[in-house]
Formats: sequence, C-alpha cells, structure tokens
Amino acid sequence: MWRSPGRRCRRRHWWARRATAWRSWSIRSRSGIATRRWAGSDESLADMAEITADKALASADIRPAALDCVIVATFTHLKQTPAVGTEVAHRIGATGAAAFGISARCAGFVHALSLAADMVRGRGGHVLVVGAERMTDLLDHEDRSTAFIFGDGAGVVILGPATMSGVGPVVWGADGSQADAISQTVPWDALRDDPHLRWPALRQDGQKVFRWAVYKMAEVAQQALDAAGVRAADLEAFVPHQANLRIIDGLARGSGLPDHVVVARDVVTTGNTSGASIPLAMEALLNAGSVRSGGLALLLGYGAGLSYAAAVVALP
Repeated sequence: MWRSPGRRCRRRHWWARRATAWRSWSIRSRSGIATRRWAGSDESLADMAEITADKALASADIRPAALDCVIVATFTHLKQTPAVGTEVAHRIGATGAAAFGISARCAGFVHALSLAADMVRGRGGHVLVVGAERMTDLLDHEDRSTAFIFGDGAGVVILGPATMSGVGPVVWGADGSQADAISQTVPWDALRDDPHLRWPALRQDGQKVFRWAVYKMAEVAQQALDAAGVRAADLEAFVPHQANLRIIDGLARGSGLPDHVVVARDVVTTGNTSGASIPLAMEALLNAGSVRSGGLALLLGYGAGLSYAAAVVALP
C-alpha cells in the first residue's frame, strides 16, 4: 500500500521510540540501573578526587597539612607513573604526606581502607582514602554488554586515631583462575606493536561474574562478620560493591540479613562506579538519613581478578 512520505517518516519515528523504550526497559530489568553519571571531557580523574577530598576535609574539620598519607584506589588512571595519589595530595595541600595508589579494581576501596586502618593503628595520624574512577575512559561505547553499566565518580573517607577502632579485620583474597571473567580487551603494549588496534576496553563475562559474586561473596560476608565478632543482626547497613541490582539483592538474600538492615542500592542512580561505588553508596545512605553515623555496616568489594575484600566498619 502506498503511503505519503510524511506517513512513512512518522512510522519510522514511532518504531524508533518503541526501540528506545525497549532498550531502556531491558537495561533496567537486567541491571537495575536507571541513570548513571559520566564525567565531562574536561574533568579528569584527579579533578574528581580533589573536589571530593576537599569536601571530606572540610566536613571532618581537618587541615590538609595534618594528613600523614593519601591513598587513591583506582584502576582508571591512564598513566603508569606517577601515581595519581601524589597529584591529589599536592592539589589539596597535603604537603609531605605519603601518597600512592592501589589497583584492586572494584574491591580497591576496601583494600585501601584496610591499609589505612593498619597505618593509623601502627603510626597514628590521619589517612585520606579515595575511591575514584573515570570508567568512561576504558569503555567500548559500542559494546552493549558493558557500556550501559558503568559510571564515573569519586568518594572519600578520612581515618584517624580513636578510642575504639572503627574498621574491623579485613577478609580478602582473589581467585586468579577466573581472571578472564573481567579483563581488558588488549594490553597496552599491543598498541605500541600495532597502532591500528582499537583502544583497550573493559570486557566481562556477566554470567560468570554473577554466579561467582552471589555464591562466593555471601561466604566472604559471613567471614567478615565472624572476624569482627558481630552478628548480622548487629548491622545497620550492608554496603556491597554496586555492580548490579540483581547481584546486590542476591547477596542480601544469601547472607541472611535481617529485615532491619538497610541494603545500599545506589547502583540504580549512579551505575557501576567500580572502586568509587562503596564510598558513594555510604554517603547516599547517610545523606538520606537511612542510617546513623557510628552504626555498623558491612562493606563488601569484589571484582576483576577475581579479587574481593570485606570488613565491618562504623559509619563515618
């Protein structure tokens, strides 16, 4: 049947709207993610870390010069050297502070937090811990299995001396036999050998990661509770890495958490921000008044490697 050009155009637009709505529904049903935030083209990883660190220092009423160490957990800093931690320390005025970065992917923040707690116990002083990621630098924006998941962000906590420790013993480890579950498409030296290759990007086997995270991490969560000498009923919050809403809900069920324990689900509005997801989720809970400062929370980071780290903490 013949149709006017206008009719055909309207029909194509209708199909386009329908396809867009279908993709939006599919993304949310698969991951729980409704929105996420991407840094501007002129906003670097160090910029995000600096801004967040300044806010944390002001909130804690601590002078930058009083910091003894700055640790930045990230894997999206695109320079092998120097570590972005040194740049962040300089920018915020932490003159003379030790500064370095660690790379444990989505588990990096809890690794850094544990290192910082040990420093404070052993040396005293104050340690600034940053989880910062600019995930958009390492995405293949045409990869439908990863591009919609990830966001950019940064979060900071400051640890200092106290009469009672606010960070419990860490339970951590890695399963390198499954390292290919989340990996980079090609190593950096491949670009040197063949400059025509596509930019290295993040890739993952979503089903393999889901199965490992839901079953293995429920065990790790219980181990962290046992190490801290607390029960699940003693918790106010459970703050796992914000990878995927289905994984978060599966972990909450598998860990047997009581109904009163608030489960962080910041992934719905921020997406997966890797090493930044746990501090961002903690801040969201505190700002919303869902939990109180000083309440106990179980933090659980997991990701590429496959690495993991969990600890019970008193919320800042």
